[in-house]
Amino acid sequence: MRTPESREESMHPVVHRLTPGYFNEGPEYSTWRTNGTTDYLLIHTIAGSGRLGEISVGAGDAVLLRPGVRHDYSTAESATRWEFAFAHFHPRADWMPLLEWPAATGGVCVLHTEGELHHRVTAALRSCVRASTGGLPRAELFAVNSLEEALLWLDTQNPLTSLMDERVLRVIEHIGAHIAERLGVVRLAEVAHISPSRLTHLFSEHLGVSPQRYVERERMLLAEQLLDLTNRPIAEIAREVGWDDPLYFSQRFHHFAGVSPSTYRRDGRLAAPLRTVEGTANSRETLQ
Repeated sequence: MRTPESREESMHPVVHRLTPGYFNEGPEYSTWRTNGTTDYLLIHTIAGSGRLGEISVGAGDAVLLRPGVRHDYSTAESATRWEFAFAHFHPRADWMPLLEWPAATGGVCVLHTEGELHHRVTAALRSCVRASTGGLPRAELFAVNSLEEALLWLDTQNPLTSLMDERVLRVIEHIGAHIAERLGVVRLAEVAHISPSRLTHLFSEHLGVSPQRYVERERMLLAEQLLDLTNRPIAEIAREVGWDDPLYFSQRFHHFAGVSPSTYRRDGRLAAPLRTVEGTANSRETLQ
């Protein structure tokens, strides 16, 4: 067995801003860079299994290697292949909070994704690769945006920041895509494949509100935007955000914003009192 000092150094990529890629490698694949690189390296395992230092990774595992951390990775000893997407990159300043991952042995940082979240990270990194190799104008910016999307999805699984249950994420996305439809807790629980009581517990744990309160808040925020930016009739806005009865919508809007929809549209946001975290109106005097 060769010692680390005797191993052949792998090629060092030249990274101006971003160099993404996709590999589907057999059992002989390995990479060794004694002192790492000057960029960050993200590796997301799509299928098969790999090894990074003493850490084994499988489908859904994302690994972050910071600048200067040794690169010692390969297809896992017992595996026949390792399929992964990767990106060497120099981060923008506002990405730095997204790169504060928990570190394991040898400075290797690992986050795990499952199910739909794993597919979303994979899709974002594949999009990153396609954009970087295509002929689009501003191709690098498209690729950078796709990498940022992957990092944002991974950040939902970071225990140092905002670890979010995948089932809650699934329901949040469903609500955003079907805001005008019936979104009772029973229907939302079906989306997450759990019981209504379990969904309510998860929402309270991760978001601090019940599913019903979250749905109403999202509907009212959209209603405010439509009142601000369009001339649509209030009854039409009510239907667009999930209420068939314009009168009941106006009552709920007043409870949320502290003013009626017509007053909000006429006088703008300054007419509305400040809101609590839960989304209901409070007087400005009370909160001062």
